[in-house]
Amino acid sequence: MPLGQWIKKKAKSKETARLVEGEQEGAGDGSLPATPVPPRSLVFYTQLAHGSATARVENFSNIRELYTKIAEVFEIPLSEILYCTLNTPKVDMGKFLEAQIGLEDFIFAHVKGITKEVNVYKSEDSLGLTITDNGVGYAFIKKIKGGSIIDSAKTICVGDHIESINGENIVGWRHFDVAKKLKELKKEELFTLKLVEPKKAMEIEPRSKAGNSSKERKCGRKDTLRLRSTGPATMEEVPSETKAKAIEKIDDLLDLYMGIRDVDLATTMFEAGKDKGNPDEFAVALDSILGDFGFPDEFVFDVWGAIGDAKREGLSCG
Repeated sequence: MPLGQWIKKKAKSKETARLVEGEQEGAGDGSLPATPVPPRSLVFYTQLAHGSATARVENFSNIRELYTKIAEVFEIPLSEILYCTLNTPKVDMGKFLEAQIGLEDFIFAHVKGITKEVNVYKSEDSLGLTITDNGVGYAFIKKIKGGSIIDSAKTICVGDHIESINGENIVGWRHFDVAKKLKELKKEELFTLKLVEPKKAMEIEPRSKAGNSSKERKCGRKDTLRLRSTGPATMEEVPSETKAKAIEKIDDLLDLYMGIRDVDLATTMFEAGKDKGNPDEFAVALDSILGDFGFPDEFVFDVWGAIGDAKREGLSCG
């Protein structure tokens, strides 16, 4: 994937959730808190993806606090957790936990496995990979394009955490900074990636769903918990099909132009543009919300087009 031009990002609770063997009790009484989420608990269930007892986690407001809770309950260092998937222990990037958790979702935490170093010859400008990050300092490979340079290096896999590039430690970098670093590597030269695989997932499914099925709201929507890097979590409804398609399209454009995947950023861009009258207003809104990231004009127009398509289709369901 072309990497294009570039975007220029604890309250640690000491209360430990207890391990739960066998069947789980319900996770709530059906009364959902208003936005933002108050201190009262929403309970989620979790396992380590490679196999473990089931644990309960609650009282978290953002991604870092969630990871901290998971580390506490399994008594492992926070630094061991690479990322989480929802409702599957497999390395399935379609189930990667980004910013939204359904109230019935089961969380699987993928932890560090083997470390490997891979030498890659950059014969073309495009390496053919898409980078994302877990929101707490670990960038990893979300997609590999078939037939690309990276695809030919069979020891490099989707889900691998990129720990260093040519010996430079990149832990703590955001995904767009890692993608930019890879873009700037010289053509016709060899470079080295130090990668960390997740421990392999067992072929298991959650022992039980957390709580009883919630009643769907109008248009078939369900409530989700939206997590942010900073600030409180909020209760939101699952977006309509039209809005979800628009956000997915914007995420695809981020991949095409920037070489990254970031549903939260795509959602922010959608919200910034849905009430704007023209692409110039939209560009100003992006700058005011996200700062001067230097998006290419073609990218801004394509995103504006995706938002316009959603407006024409109608953002409300019914």
